[in-house]
Amino acid sequence: MPDLGLLDPCGICRSREPDIHVDIDGGRACQHCVLTCAQCYRCGARSIALTETAEAGPLCSTCITRLHPCASCSEATFTRLPVDTGGFVCGICAHQLYDQCFQCERYTLHSRYVVGNQRACPACAQLQRACRDCGTLICGRRGCDRCADPHALWNYTYRPDPIFHGTGPLFLGLELEVIVPDDRFDDAIATATDALGSLGYLKRDSSIRPSGFEIVCHPMTYQYALTEFPWQLLDKLARMGCETDDGVGLHVHASRTGFTGPAHIYRWMKLVYRNQDQVSMLARRVSRYAPFEPDTRARAKYLAKGCRNAIGLPRYQAINPHPRDTLELRVFASSLETRQVQAALAFTDASIRYTADLTIPQIHAGGWDWDRFADWLTHRLEYAPLVTELADLAREQEVLLCAS
Repeated sequence: MPDLGLLDPCGICRSREPDIHVDIDGGRACQHCVLTCAQCYRCGARSIALTETAEAGPLCSTCITRLHPCASCSEATFTRLPVDTGGFVCGICAHQLYDQCFQCERYTLHSRYVVGNQRACPACAQLQRACRDCGTLICGRRGCDRCADPHALWNYTYRPDPIFHGTGPLFLGLELEVIVPDDRFDDAIATATDALGSLGYLKRDSSIRPSGFEIVCHPMTYQYALTEFPWQLLDKLARMGCETDDGVGLHVHASRTGFTGPAHIYRWMKLVYRNQDQVSMLARRVSRYAPFEPDTRARAKYLAKGCRNAIGLPRYQAINPHPRDTLELRVFASSLETRQVQAALAFTDASIRYTADLTIPQIHAGGWDWDRFADWLTHRLEYAPLVTELADLAREQEVLLCAS
């Protein structure tokens, strides 16, 4: 039997045993202690002092030295993806906040659309020629895809440079899903694109059954939408046999720059989520594509700080927090009734403006209550479509209650 006094003590339990000793954390440990230690996520080494990281899992001290701070979120990361302004970002930020330039392959916050559904960083965008008629950037010898077919139905991933209409900072982006008869499909596309002009475009959407398209508008202020959107288009589409139901949606994007900061976004999200019944009544549907998720409501303060914090959450919910430049209100059923569409835009604009100046004492006094918001609306004539729509819905509810 070996003399235990001649054996090195285990660096963890200090026992002197004849078991094979293994190097760990710069010392020696018995096999039993080695097996109880956690493994480094990257190199597999076992250690009693691993450091938890958000992106890479638990790491040993050696691997920790190989991490680099992300230029966007400052989290330590092994992933080093170059950005056009210098430095590197982690994979999470690159996916959530940036676009990759098709030419230099760097990631950029301010990408430009290039013919062929590609994105370019500002530096590479300057090297492309622009279409003489519409200004679209063109790479190589290709022609302008916008001007080549003014009646184009774009793929769902199409994302051109936004054209802002009106004076911000709060801009609204309208997305209206429409069911179209197969025998009138081409006529409906031509009618819609001619009426929209430069204000918007059409996209394919496989979720529309049996067939249809999505009308997408460039960012516009609420007042601009009331006066400049071709509202007669909705009636024309209806007369062609187009229709909507609660299976297709009306989505409104609100620009993040239209909020005064994260606290304002939080107040707005709380107003929407605390009044689920009233918002659903106005929306004319309760949809599995726009549910009021309890987890999202509970994380509202965290989500208000930026879209990076939305990782792991589904985008199919009442307020989609994933878009980097907007917040998407998805609750509304689509409609070809002018006042219903105007009411959706009005609610988005009004609810954001109402919560902009909402103070803590006002909130404690019931500022998030629907009645307070509804009373605030009645004093603002610009939201007449919303006030009228709410009044009609209230009367319909009374009739249903009396009938039951």
